[in-house]
Amino acid sequence: MEAALAPQYGKYHARNLFGAVYGQGEFSPEAVPEKLRGELRAGQLREAGRYVSGDGTVRYLMELGDGKTVETVFMTEGSRDTICVSSQVGCPVDCKFCLTALMGLERNLTAGEIVGQVLHVMRRHGLAPKSRTMNIVLMGQGEPLMNLENVLKATRILVDQRGVGMGERRICLSTSGLVPKIEELGRATIRPRLAISLNASHEEQRQEVMPITKKWHLADLIEACRRFPLKPKEHIFFEYVLLRGVNDSDEDAARVVSLLEGLPAKVNLIPLNPGPGIPYETPEPGRVERFQRILMRSLLCYVRKPRGRDIYAACGQLKRMNEPEKLVRIGAGA
Repeated sequence: MEAALAPQYGKYHARNLFGAVYGQGEFSPEAVPEKLRGELRAGQLREAGRYVSGDGTVRYLMELGDGKTVETVFMTEGSRDTICVSSQVGCPVDCKFCLTALMGLERNLTAGEIVGQVLHVMRRHGLAPKSRTMNIVLMGQGEPLMNLENVLKATRILVDQRGVGMGERRICLSTSGLVPKIEELGRATIRPRLAISLNASHEEQRQEVMPITKKWHLADLIEACRRFPLKPKEHIFFEYVLLRGVNDSDEDAARVVSLLEGLPAKVNLIPLNPGPGIPYETPEPGRVERFQRILMRSLLCYVRKPRGRDIYAACGQLKRMNEPEKLVRIGAGA
């Protein structure tokens, strides 16, 4: 839900409306002063589907005001909750290992639609970021830096203590590497943390799996990361999807170490999450472990545990899948 106040209203009314829309964790028209209800614009999201994985991950299909849909994923582990949100309907970046890329781009999400995903999951699962660790990752559908204005606006709403009240360090976005937009992100006073979808150890290899590299070269991307203005104790995350026989060799690992030398980096290795139409295979566990060991000689490196593969909720699988036999569908409103 979004609002735009007419000129006759002042800061007092704006605060009331902001608190009613974003500060309750659940939008209720009754919480809005009656004379301000006409200022609300349609934009509230509707749960069109809910899919539950055997590991507890939940994938939500969220319907927007114009009937288009996006996906939002909820994961919980130990004392930490994570919400993966979308920033666009579909994605314009043609990564060859990602199901979302097969959708193309339909449109950007508004700031209200980005925040609305968070509010919906918070309400569904009784989340309270002020009393329990909650992370938000802009790693769902879309390239967040291609919708940076709305992503930054959503971030300001999420960290506002009169709104959701999250910590700024608990929000992270992942980009395929739009160099000018990385620089723009770095100039923002309030911003998510930066994650780079790397996925290759040299230029030609990255062009094969991520054609966007033909426009923004790998060397320029790494240089932009070196210039990125980090805050105290902040790292840049580098995500590396491992593709069997393509980018998972010992030589690839050594090149990644060289590429990231001197950067305050953390590497997340992601063994490919398979899907129909993806022309790559997942490496064997031993190959993943070997790759990690080489990186850990010089870098902080973790293997991301796959979550929600059986419901197409894992990284790179979001394509509004609702027909595979393994899906356990719980109807909206369940």
